[in-house]
Amino acid sequence: MSAGTGVVLGLIIGSAGGWLLASRQRGSAARGSKAHLTPSVLSGHALTTPQLLAWIDAATQGWLILTPDLTIGYINSRAERLLQFSSNLLVRGQALEEVLSVPELEEAIISVRHQQRPQRCEWEQQRIPLEAIVLPGSDEWLLVLLQNRQSLEAQQQQQERWVSDVAHELKTPLTALMLVSDRLEGAVSEDDGVLVERLQRELRRLQLMVEDLLELSRLENILPRDQVDYSALNLEHLVEGAWNSIRPLADQREVSLSINTDEPGLLLGDQRRLHRAVLNLLDNALRYSPDRGSVEVDIVPSGGWWLLSVRDHGPGLSESDLSNMFQRFYRGDPSRARSNRSGSGLGLAIVQQIAVNHGGRVQARNHPDGGTSMELLLPKRQA
Repeated sequence: MSAGTGVVLGLIIGSAGGWLLASRQRGSAARGSKAHLTPSVLSGHALTTPQLLAWIDAATQGWLILTPDLTIGYINSRAERLLQFSSNLLVRGQALEEVLSVPELEEAIISVRHQQRPQRCEWEQQRIPLEAIVLPGSDEWLLVLLQNRQSLEAQQQQQERWVSDVAHELKTPLTALMLVSDRLEGAVSEDDGVLVERLQRELRRLQLMVEDLLELSRLENILPRDQVDYSALNLEHLVEGAWNSIRPLADQREVSLSINTDEPGLLLGDQRRLHRAVLNLLDNALRYSPDRGSVEVDIVPSGGWWLLSVRDHGPGLSESDLSNMFQRFYRGDPSRARSNRSGSGLGLAIVQQIAVNHGGRVQARNHPDGGTSMELLLPKRQA
């Protein structure tokens, strides 16, 4: 490789590293956002081409680097094994289409070139299930990261089992502590009763946190749009059903719901999880709504999407809250809330993951007329 190619290679690696790091930041609303290397990332570290190639060869993932004309500029040994290329086959310098014909990969490459953002695809290579992430690089170079999907699924199953085991181990003592606190409630003095009440409140919060952690772990191990149990849904009905779940809390504070839509909002999705997402958004709005206020929901079409916005009439959010509110365990300024109920700190992170799994996204903004608007964007039902 030439020196110029080495620079491009460095930029591609930087793009890959940036994207992989960004994909682990759960506060980011979109997993497929662009990730580019800035010059400062490598400042002071002049990596040579041999060093870069040695790094790639040692990687546990398959690396396939494509030039602008889709020639294989470099391929590591892991990628050669995953693609089952013969050791006698010299693929470097060959056109990709001459050595590998995979329609799914070709579509992903076209999409990356058009949208300039990472794309994921799957296929079977001689009965071995593979997954590829195609990343845009500098000057139309591309990087394809390859993994054996069976290995990924095994890792996901192991993680899910671990979280499930931990949640189960936590649930048992929490349940026992709740039973003890119930017995104590009627057996202590009035002064100690206040302490018991506080203990019960904290135990309920811990129980909710354990349940939400387990649910978030399940959601994070679902590949986007891979659910097979999607059904035809109506967004307006989802909002009404979710509001009924928290209506007793709303009635206590005389907070009403207003739904504004000219269309019902038909889509395909996981009914249970979309109900949970809408419920969390409504519950969040209720927390920040003043007594005798209202929560306003708008359902409007936006191209091939449905935009569901949930607005409260609270004090609005700070810039820090708007930037971090979808991160795990993030809690905003408690003085802004109009309810003393405390959650797990995972509710909006769960909303974000449900949105991503349905091919959508969620965002927050301060409404120009006051309050905060949470906006859930979901793809319309496909005919």
